[in-house]
Amino acid sequence: MIKFLDMNPMHDKIKKEILKSIEKVYDSNWYILGEEVEKFEEEFAKYCSTKYCIGVGNGLDALHLILRGYNIGKGDEVIIPANTYIATALAVSYAGATPILVEVNEKTYNIDYSLIEKAITNKTKAIIVVHLYGQPCDMDNINKIAKKYNLKVIEDNAQAQGALYKGKKTGSLSDAAGISFYPGKNLGALGDAGCITTNDKILADKVRSLRNYGSSKKYYNDYKGFNSRLDEIQAGILRVKLKYLDEWNQERKDIAKIYMENIDSEIILPYVLEDTSPVWHQFVIRSQKRDELQEYLKQNGIDTMIHYPVPIFKQKAYSEMKFLEKDFNITSDICDTILSLPIYPYIDKEDIKYICNVINKFKY
Repeated sequence: MIKFLDMNPMHDKIKKEILKSIEKVYDSNWYILGEEVEKFEEEFAKYCSTKYCIGVGNGLDALHLILRGYNIGKGDEVIIPANTYIATALAVSYAGATPILVEVNEKTYNIDYSLIEKAITNKTKAIIVVHLYGQPCDMDNINKIAKKYNLKVIEDNAQAQGALYKGKKTGSLSDAAGISFYPGKNLGALGDAGCITTNDKILADKVRSLRNYGSSKKYYNDYKGFNSRLDEIQAGILRVKLKYLDEWNQERKDIAKIYMENIDSEIILPYVLEDTSPVWHQFVIRSQKRDELQEYLKQNGIDTMIHYPVPIFKQKAYSEMKFLEKDFNITSDICDTILSLPIYPYIDKEDIKYICNVINKFKY
């Protein structure tokens, strides 16, 4: 069986470095907001070409704390793409605001900037864009709209660490970005972890406080804050992995190239926006016979996944919103037809070619 995701080839290469990093933290007897977190924040900010990086507990917290940092809450609306993982919407709900879904572009699967203005009201305070599957959004057009209406732009950069839009890194293309380091991400910790990147000093200072009970000085609390701190062990692990991120992303690009050049069946392949360099967190194809194709691949020893089978507007958790499914026909169709193929660093390239050959033999 070709696994959908196998981190062993990647982790085996750096095992000694990871264990040494863990041992260093263990011996330090300092486990929360210490030297490893500070150094990782410096290194990742530099990597993203931003002035500030603030380590937090996970990607959901990162988005939530950005909204809190900008005083976005009850009575406010935040525009998000209809096609995204539920965490994007949950961050808005946690802040007390209302998520407003906007349909996505049929080619890129990312938010359709041409539909954003129609969704803006006098309650709108921000736009959260998601660089889904590692594919950057059309940021120039989105930022232009936001500037016109004086809105904050927030990147959900959970799946696109290292991706480029017109030569600039995602995570540096907006007012602030929330990033997840869930283990399966391109840059993943060995547990939950996340961060915020921004060039906004006022936001950075406030979020540093909010993540730590609302305190910037021990026992003195300026805000009703939260406990969402990137711990020392995970920061140390991320420091090791960050050194290899570009290499691992290149591996993903090489795999995507094989898929793109060798799948010649009636499959819809990913579309890459002009002037972008995606990092292929997922390689997502589309087929009108998705379920049959997935079963066929399984029978031929190929593991796949669906990212994501149920859109937010069909989730029971948001049933009170009473979304109209007819407003999101593209997202519905995407969710019914997408299939994610194996893509991870150091997978055997012959296995990728085998997957392509199996797909090409699938009978439509």
